[in-house]
Amino acid sequence: MLRRRQALRRGAGRQLCAPVRIARIFNTYGPRMHENDGRVVSNFVVQALAGQPLTVFGDGKQTRSFCFVSDLVEGFLRLMASPHGCDPVNLGNPRETSMLELATMVCEMVGSRAGVVHAPLPKDDPVHRNPNIARAQELLGNWAPKVPLEQG
Repeated sequence: MLRRRQALRRGAGRQLCAPVRIARIFNTYGPRMHENDGRVVSNFVVQALAGQPLTVFGDGKQTRSFCFVSDLVEGFLRLMASPHGCDPVNLGNPRETSMLELATMVCEMVGSRAGVVHAPLPKDDPVHRNPNIARAQELLGNWAPKVPLEQG
């Protein structure tokens, strides 16, 4: 299976006579996010600004990593300029944040006192999402996200 995927990646580049780079993107946030895009950051901000309780699925201990858009773009630019082949490169922030921690942070920043409501955790919801960015650091001039979640 792995060999087939690698052959397909190489074949696409050869067929189109174009260099191929594959970035595996993890949760990204930043300005101009659409309020109804279904991402947790925008969902929490919209709920907090409306004075509604923030909806946290399960116990809220599941984690995600959040990469500010300018850090992701920097990773893209470095990846496209690199001589690296077509193996995937993870672009994201290795810092894990629990959903409950994110909800609390958003409430504090917005000044919302509405709190949190818990909903059932979807069956396919992963417990942890944390990119290993070692390949990006090695191949892209020690690339790493710079903008902390609290600042972004």
